[in-house]
Amino acid sequence: MNIKIIGVGKLKEKYFKQGIAEYAKRLSKFCKFEIVEVADEKAPESLSQSEMDTVMAKEGERILDHIKDKEYVYALAILGKERTSEAFAKEIADLGTYGHSDITFVIGGSLGLTPAVLKRANAQISFGKFTLPHQLMRLVLSEQIYRAFMINSGSPYHK
Repeated sequence: MNIKIIGVGKLKEKYFKQGIAEYAKRLSKFCKFEIVEVADEKAPESLSQSEMDTVMAKEGERILDHIKDKEYVYALAILGKERTSEAFAKEIADLGTYGHSDITFVIGGSLGLTPAVLKRANAQISFGKFTLPHQLMRLVLSEQIYRAFMINSGSPYHK
């Protein structure tokens, strides 16, 4: 199985990099795990709706450039469907069983994801109503992917 996370922006914080590297190492027993960083658009604090749409469109194009037709895509979106860790683990297992061995997760930048990316997604997933920095979300998502594989392997890690 191939798991990819596409994130907007460069991860700068050493502690996030270390945490993600740890989960990447753990995941190597179960899948090929990859993180792709796409450039974020520089944007001042106050933008008009038109400027925000332009920023999101440019970031969206960069994201879509890294998604192949055969990939099953989850878009992380606040309005996406919330899942339990067990339900998420079952989804991952079912995708692998039914021919979707390439799974991609997309984390947008500070303005979110463009409609084109959301349309390409096979599913939207939410980790709740909280707004989290996209850098932190990469770490949380990496852990939940690892947790899914541990649940599926019957490991006590999940408890």
